[in-house]
Amino acid sequence: MKIVMLGPVYPYKSGIAQYTGAMCTALAKEHEVKAVSFSFQYPKMLFRHTQKDEKNTTFRYEPVVYPLSTVNPLTWGRTAAEIRSGRADLLIVQWWHPWFAPCYVSILKDIRKKSPATKIIFVCHNVLPHEGFPMKERLTGKVLTKGDAFIVHSAQDAEDLKRLVDRPRFIHGVHPTYNQFKKKDLSREEARTLLNIPAEQEILLFFGYIREYKGVKHLIRALPAIKKARPKVRLYIVGDFWENNREEYEQLIRDTGTGEDITLVDGYLPDDEVEPYFAAADLCVLPYESATQSGVIQVAYSFGLPVIATDVGGLPEVVLDNRTGFVIPPKDADAVARAVIRFFEENRADAFRENIREEAYRYSWDRMVEHVDGLMEQLREDVK
Repeated sequence: MKIVMLGPVYPYKSGIAQYTGAMCTALAKEHEVKAVSFSFQYPKMLFRHTQKDEKNTTFRYEPVVYPLSTVNPLTWGRTAAEIRSGRADLLIVQWWHPWFAPCYVSILKDIRKKSPATKIIFVCHNVLPHEGFPMKERLTGKVLTKGDAFIVHSAQDAEDLKRLVDRPRFIHGVHPTYNQFKKKDLSREEARTLLNIPAEQEILLFFGYIREYKGVKHLIRALPAIKKARPKVRLYIVGDFWENNREEYEQLIRDTGTGEDITLVDGYLPDDEVEPYFAAADLCVLPYESATQSGVIQVAYSFGLPVIATDVGGLPEVVLDNRTGFVIPPKDADAVARAVIRFFEENRADAFRENIREEAYRYSWDRMVEHVDGLMEQLREDVK
């Protein structure tokens, strides 16, 4: 089968770019896959940080072309022509934000008119965005109604999809695991040696962009209670400050008296430097206030690392409570503290790690390829 993938890929450095590259690589084992990506993706008002990283090649995929500028309509027709030139059986579109609605609508109208045999599947990372956006439902609906089928990663996204598209054909699949970060297969001891972490310390890890909705402040507020019960605990916060508000977090750290118990690794972390933090940690803590799903959980699982996550969006569908981690209420520092203390006092690490291994196929890219093939088979049957 010939497949064209529309979405961000290397050198873009977002989690969705990583996902798209990994998906292309997985599908290319069985199909002919070409990626079509952006020459220009976001204006600075939507993405204040550097959008590209030429040095990070972990998720690089070829063949790929970069004709699409979201702000230049002259490129939209060229992008559609590029997609059509591959005579694809299937176009897979990565969807996550209504900013892309105008260019996507234009491109997909062209595909529908000039290549009607090409089927269109959307992979919906977020049907609707976390933050507010003008006319987000109307814009999203205009795009998604152009699809033949959909893959979503959370029950919330499935409900949003059904509100915007009449009787959509979709599969609710788990976000696959990112094994690509596991480059050296470091042991816990080797990783701790690299990071100068004593063997006896109990390491909590928050990883990813530090944004208000990700609830890092609740984790910081929980730390005094955790330290009282588990004096050897240390928290690593590894990520880039999205809103350029590091001072707020530093003030909170001072107010809670946790400065001696937190290591703050500020800035975008290259792919080659990710592994030691996950390999060295005992527990990943993601106290999000809201979410649809999280790629960080899948990075943690690739290292067999248990996760504490909040009961928001699709997180409890991936973090299996009492099996691969704990699911707790959002916006509750006391709940964070209780879950962390329970994890260590009940010695849950080995059991949770074993359960993560048992769930590995459910989180695999092979399973995602099966979802794509299954949807395509259904679409072909409709034509007969």
